[in-house]
Amino acid sequence: MELKIKKLRPDAKIPFRATSGSAGMDLSACIDEAKTIAPGELLLIPTGIAIEIPSPEYVAYIFARSGLGIKHGICLANGVGVVDSDYRGEVCVGLCNVSNKEYTITPGERVAQMVISPVSLMPAVEVCELSDTERGEGGFGSTGKQ
Repeated sequence: MELKIKKLRPDAKIPFRATSGSAGMDLSACIDEAKTIAPGELLLIPTGIAIEIPSPEYVAYIFARSGLGIKHGICLANGVGVVDSDYRGEVCVGLCNVSNKEYTITPGERVAQMVISPVSLMPAVEVCELSDTERGEGGFGSTGKQ
């Protein structure tokens, strides 16, 4: 099985894994000029590529790059992006600046990473009761601080 990638613009970069152990493929900004993202601002960055995921049993997740997030406060606007198997449009990355300083995205800069993952296609079934568990309805810290 393979992930088909189509360049939509000549200067687009094909996603790549930085190391042989990398789960994610780096996505690069396909922009003509640098774009500055101010504190609190959202910015949509095109990658210049479209992808063909081989089956509905797979999905592409778009995650932030840890270096941009930790060093500069540049995160994904939607937490994690989801590219469905039937989407054929341009893959874009929504970024937000949660720092107190401007950050400039340069043409070709790696702005996110894409991970291809299996998806469970189980049907949703409405029921009147759910099975009991030890945890039950406890959530949001109910298991204690470790």
